[in-house]
Amino acid sequence: MPSKRWSSRWPNWPPRLPRRPPSPLPPRRRTDARATRMASDSPVTGYVRPPWWARLLEWLLNPWIEITRDPDVPPITLDRPVCYVLEHYGISNMLILDRACREAGLPSPLAPLPGDPLGRGRAYVALSRRRNGSIGRPANKTHSDALARLLMAHRLNPKQDVQLVPVSILVGRAPDRQSGWFSVLFSENWALVGRFRRLLAILLNGRGTVVRFSPGFPVREILTEDLPHERAVRKTARVLRGHFRRVREAIIGPDLSTRRLLVDRVVDAEPVRKAIADTARRENTTPAEAWKKAYKYAWEIAADYSHPVVRSLSFGLTAFWNRIYDGVQMHHLDSLKAVAPGREVIYVPSHRSHMDYLLLSYLLYKNGIVPPHIVAGINLNMPVIGPILRRGGAFFIRRSIKGNALYAAVLGEYVAQLVGEGFSIEYFIEGGRSRTGRLLQPKGGMIAMTLRAFLRAPRRPVVFQPIYIGYEKLIEGDSYLDELTGRPKQKESIGALVVAALGTLRRRYGQVAVSFGEPIHLSEVLAERAEGWSGEALGPDARPDWFGDVVDDIAQRIHVNINRAADVNPINLLAVALLATPKHAMDEADLLAQLALSKKLLAALPYSDRVTVTPMSPEQIVAYGEAMGVIRRVKHPLGDVFSMEGDTAVLQSYFRNNVLHLFAAPAWIALCFQNNRRISRAGVLRLGKTIYPFIKAELFLPWDDAEFAERLDATINLFVAEGLLSVASEDDGGFLTRGPGQTDEVFRLRAIAHSLQQAFERYFIAIATLVRRGPRSISASELESFCQLAAQRLSLLYAPAAPEFFDKTLFRGFIAKLRELNLVWLCPNGKLDFDEALMAWDKDAKIVLGRELRQTITHITGDTGGGGGRTTGERPAFKG
Repeated sequence: MPSKRWSSRWPNWPPRLPRRPPSPLPPRRRTDARATRMASDSPVTGYVRPPWWARLLEWLLNPWIEITRDPDVPPITLDRPVCYVLEHYGISNMLILDRACREAGLPSPLAPLPGDPLGRGRAYVALSRRRNGSIGRPANKTHSDALARLLMAHRLNPKQDVQLVPVSILVGRAPDRQSGWFSVLFSENWALVGRFRRLLAILLNGRGTVVRFSPGFPVREILTEDLPHERAVRKTARVLRGHFRRVREAIIGPDLSTRRLLVDRVVDAEPVRKAIADTARRENTTPAEAWKKAYKYAWEIAADYSHPVVRSLSFGLTAFWNRIYDGVQMHHLDSLKAVAPGREVIYVPSHRSHMDYLLLSYLLYKNGIVPPHIVAGINLNMPVIGPILRRGGAFFIRRSIKGNALYAAVLGEYVAQLVGEGFSIEYFIEGGRSRTGRLLQPKGGMIAMTLRAFLRAPRRPVVFQPIYIGYEKLIEGDSYLDELTGRPKQKESIGALVVAALGTLRRRYGQVAVSFGEPIHLSEVLAERAEGWSGEALGPDARPDWFGDVVDDIAQRIHVNINRAADVNPINLLAVALLATPKHAMDEADLLAQLALSKKLLAALPYSDRVTVTPMSPEQIVAYGEAMGVIRRVKHPLGDVFSMEGDTAVLQSYFRNNVLHLFAAPAWIALCFQNNRRISRAGVLRLGKTIYPFIKAELFLPWDDAEFAERLDATINLFVAEGLLSVASEDDGGFLTRGPGQTDEVFRLRAIAHSLQQAFERYFIAIATLVRRGPRSISASELESFCQLAAQRLSLLYAPAAPEFFDKTLFRGFIAKLRELNLVWLCPNGKLDFDEALMAWDKDAKIVLGRELRQTITHITGDTGGGGGRTTGERPAFKG
């Protein structure tokens, strides 16, 4: 049985090109002294000095070329001689390869292989070369005689053992600030250019040359398939061409057709033609009129991606980022580079700022990855701005397409064309920017379109790439503050953008972190959830029973993996600590101790292997917060106090919520001791397992019930080791006990508990409302509205709460989870019904929440007139 090992490394072969028979002659033998000397050397000879003419040409080109190796350490094992494979022949490619090998400490391509099997004193082959066209001869030679000679040499000489190493050379892919604007015209593309254009590209863009080394494979593995010589040569060349094409697609993007041709393909597709006919019949108009409407929709949507525009934008954005940010940190980019080649990559980042898509596209481009096509709201398709974004890869969609079947068909077909052609895509499944810092509940519309496109033509594997983007300051901070205090969202306009841009350039926004989460392979999800799907293409109208479940599962996995790639910056830690106090203030010693405890929790019990935490010490974090203007130092003879004041404190709740999920387990344990001196370990774990489904759904946590219980147990052990809790003797039942009164340990516990306290208060508001109203007395929508009003009133009566405390969507999610767990259900009259199980929940809440707070919530929720209850005094933020 022929071996498939070598070909499995290079899947997705391109279509066959016209045959050109290889030379049947054995490789020529060199008799000069240099070839003889090389033949007698060891299999790996290292770098050898090139001939004088090559050194002269390289000396002439050196001032114009700067090479970036990708990866910096080539993935090549030197256990056998190396023969490099280039996509196109050219003296410049040969010299660039030689220099890159010398800088990497690899064997020279200008020295012969042992035995000189190529017969020309070299160690590289090229798959194609440009030739002067003449009658009866093709202009471009696509067959490599050298490759045929190399394979024949291995057939004739059993001792011959060479490995092929594909090397991609792209001139002008990585721009820098010194490059001229004219150089954009000569950046790397898909065309096989002539000598003069190549020379101009080197002179203008040579300082942005990328040399990508790919893993090699032995020629002997090719021969194990026992194919005839001619077929083996054709297959090897075909596999290598497919590999070079995938690398080029990953770096500069697919070979682009014009926007008009893509629009024509969309409108001419069968699903759109069917929608046109249905629209004409439904609206009682002619098919021509319906076709014009579909064409208008497609033209409104379609991107007009332009390499020169993207490169030009990179110049301006480099200056912009350097102006407003102190640095951009990237984490786990290598994992993306490992998974991207040969796959359709769907980028799904968190959405917290308008900077998200600009920043991500810029960073991908600067790191040798083609920027994706980006889904943008139609509100951004403004004069001047819209065309620039469109040429940068944005395609615009309407916020709502409900009831417009023709628009939905056009948009779905456009996404299908992008997926089918191998374009990477970026979209935000939250639907809009988060105003609270939490991940919003995902919307599955774009995921469904992507899934449907793949099922229609499952040719290229699809992978979803979750991305966490974290800021230390938000450019939209002022507008978010206005919206959180009740002002309506302002409509985007050119004037507003200009004013905002001028204000932005006068400020500093700290650092930004972009962290790539664990990718989600669509094939793996389908293998688990798509029962009965055999991997074959489905029709455009097919919608299997499992379709919706797969979409929901992918959306949840994306959010979970975004959270598992969180970056914890100094501002996050300061917000977690200071917002836990009534006046958002702490003594300097307390603040340093609380920061140290937070860092210890994150280090001792890692949330995931992709979470990154600032290396700053507590003292450095405090100094950094002062420099950023986030905290203010108040001098005092008995010790300095740090505080967050006014609007700053409201905005800092945003940055606390970015990392709230990382402290879910410690916060729950600490919350159990908020109003209890003593509670059993089993009780803490039981209550934790009860509350976990709701916390998991709200914060997109990654564990199942058993894993969360194990994490709670490990956290309890850490608290005991840190002296925050103590364990009673076995005779006393092994109860957990906290310290009395206002000790430092109790202060630490209560500060940790605060991050989860308001979530539990929200849950109790909903439960108390249901219990007080009784079964079958209130609908889900009425419950949402009343809970929102009750939470707002509670915030007015006591210390101001974070804006998400009375977020209606969070109450909606909690009620949906109650229905999912069958704690409540819908009656025929549309009201919510429940039984004793919900009463048990009400009793558990009394263990965690203080009596005064419970009474106030019960009084407010029991007031059917909406006036609320009267209370006196203030609820203490920390009860003893």
